[in-house]
Order: sequence, then C-alpha cells, then structure tokens
Amino acid sequence: MSLYAGIEAGGTKFICGVAKDDGQIIDKVQFPTTVPEETLDKVVEFFKKYNDIRALGIGAFGPVCLDRKSPYYGCVMKTPKIAWQHYNMLAYLQPFFPEIPIGFDTDVNVAALGEQKWGAAQGLTDILYITVGTGIGGGVIANNRMLHGLTHPEVGHIRVKKSPNEIEGFDGVCAIHQNCLEGMASGPALNTRFKVESCSHLPKDHIAWEIASDYLAQALVNYVLILSPQKIIMGGGVMKQTQLFSMIQKKLQVMLNGYVSHALLEADIDQLIVPPALGGDAGLKGAIALAMQSLKCETTTHAH
Repeated sequence: MSLYAGIEAGGTKFICGVAKDDGQIIDKVQFPTTVPEETLDKVVEFFKKYNDIRALGIGAFGPVCLDRKSPYYGCVMKTPKIAWQHYNMLAYLQPFFPEIPIGFDTDVNVAALGEQKWGAAQGLTDILYITVGTGIGGGVIANNRMLHGLTHPEVGHIRVKKSPNEIEGFDGVCAIHQNCLEGMASGPALNTRFKVESCSHLPKDHIAWEIASDYLAQALVNYVLILSPQKIIMGGGVMKQTQLFSMIQKKLQVMLNGYVSHALLEADIDQLIVPPALGGDAGLKGAIALAMQSLKCETTTHAH
C-alpha cells in the first residue's frame, strides 16, 4: 500500500496526516504552533512510525518563499510570528526524509489543490480558495497550476472601499496596511470593531455580517474580473456564519451590475461561491495531493 504524508503548517496549529492513494486519511495528529524546532520535532516524531511514505507535501502559513533558485526557498518570510521569520522549514525537515520528494507551497494554495482533487472543484482548471478567519488568505489554481509568480497570491491584502454600513471611527486592524481586506473583514477586525472576544457569538442578523459581506463581495468583484475562476471556495472561521454566502452572492451581483455574463454569476451563483466540500480537512488533504503531485513530477523528471 502506498502512503502519502501531508503537513498543514498553520500559524496557530500544525496538522499532520498520512493517507492512502485515494486520499483517505488513515492517521492524523494536531498540535499548537510554538517555536520552529519544537514544532517540527513533533512533526518528525509523528511520521517516524511510517517507513513506507512515498512523498510528503507541506502547506505552510505565509508569506513563504517558493522560488527554488532562491536561498530562501522553503522559508517562512515576513510573519508576525517572530521566531518563524526567515526560518527554513523545508531545510530542517529534508534530512529526516532523504529518500522521498517533498512538495512545498502555501497553506491556501494546497487547500485549493485539495478541493480540486477531492472536493468542490473536481474537474475544474481555474479555482480560487479563500480562507476568512484570523487572517484572510487565498490560493489560486490557474490553468490547472497553483499560481506562483514574483511570489504567490496575497488576496487578503487588496484595498477595499469603506462599507456604507461601517461603524464610525473603525479604520482596520492589519498591522501592515490597516484598512485592507484582512484589516476590515477578518475575525480580529470584527472582534475589535464590536468589542467581543469572538464574532461567532454575534447573532445572525447583526450588522457585523452586513459589513463583512460588503468587503468580501468587493474583493470577489476584483477576483472575478482578474482571475475569472470557475469556482470560489470560501472557508475559515468567519465563513462558518453560513448566512454570509447568500449575502456575498447578492452583493457581488449588484456590484458587477451584469458586466460579466455567465449563468454562474446570475441564476446559478450559489454554485459559484461555495464552502469547502472537504471542510476542515481541505488543507491537510491538499498537502497530501501536493505530495502525490511531487512524486509524479519526480518520476516524470527521472523518466526523461
């Protein structure tokens, strides 16, 4: 039996898992993200009991360096988690897995990959996966490939116009840009604005959700116009407020004002903007899908 390993390396917690060829997870573990060596040693400890792993995939919180020619390849870059800044996660793990290929990408890119392989975006080539929680991030698959370029997509930091429903005096919480999408619509933005420990406790008809949906719909206008995704998958803690989906869908239609003509932006918009079919396993299953992809790439390279 072929086994594949995946790591969802989040800023709050790490989830490690082992799966079979069909993506079925047979074992997994979760632990808090602390300092790098302490956290990664737990990763190694978990995988040590398996000697038949064929490939490993890592989906990491970012920003990360994905340029294989850079000395920083495999590093977490400018993160608020100071101990992880410029820490080379990949270089630390490679000696423990010398015989197998290791894929490395952002946590949101691999979540998009997982949804494409086993979830809500099967059979599609152009996908956007957004997580709205402690931060806002997004993974993009364009023309069947995870999108890389100068670095990788940072969809949570685009500029947004102030919502007509905005609370007077609230100017955003992003430490870098203050009033970007993440600064205005993330969980901490909602908590700070309404002085609550967790916005999940706010009622479904609270003005918070009008405000969040205003900003998220604005962002989706930009993504639809630039990326033209066939599916927009929205996960994360804030999107557990399921009423947000219909609110965002309606506002997106108003903001686009019929400019892009397609059934998925009109009568069938509830099939365009959807929650993750893999639920909380999107990141881990995506990391496993990346492991499989890495093995396939290595096999193809060796064949040539």
